[in-house]
Amino acid sequence: MPDLPPPFHHVLRLSELAGRKPTRFTLTPDAAARAEIALWAGIEAVPRLRFQGALTPRGRHDWQLEAELEATVVQPCVVTLAPVTTKISEPVERRWLADLPTPEADEAEMPDDVALEPLSDEIDLGAVMLEALELALPLYPRAPGAEFGAAEVTDAGLAPIDDEARRPFAGLAAMLEAKSRKPD
Repeated sequence: MPDLPPPFHHVLRLSELAGRKPTRFTLTPDAAARAEIALWAGIEAVPRLRFQGALTPRGRHDWQLEAELEATVVQPCVVTLAPVTTKISEPVERRWLADLPTPEADEAEMPDDVALEPLSDEIDLGAVMLEALELALPLYPRAPGAEFGAAEVTDAGLAPIDDEARRPFAGLAAMLEAKSRKPD
């Protein structure tokens, strides 16, 4: 999000994990951490946040994460600024590959599988949780019944321009009809 550093971390060192069985986890940040997460994400509150799943070895060096993000967030309505509470439930999948090729050109196409990441010595489950939360936030939260009204702005003494007048060819039909009625 903004220039604030991520407020929550849960780092797993891969050398300390079992190499043949899944490492199960449940992250439930406390109230103070959720308040920092809300500030970081630019929203009003995060009353509930849980990230649960498993990190599983794939082959000799790769890892796969399968998890579920569950959260309740409060954001301001884009119309009225009233608080809007949203419940989020999203599956989260990531794969870390030891031999993930890095693009060498200045410009490169996005890979087909956006869940792939290069493998390092550790995986920060807190960072994955924050990224998943950020991607799941509604872009334009709206309070029930909130609607955008029509805005009419004009200089004093002038009539506002209506939708019909904004159409570039609005008067063309009338001009053609008037021209066809004129005697030659």
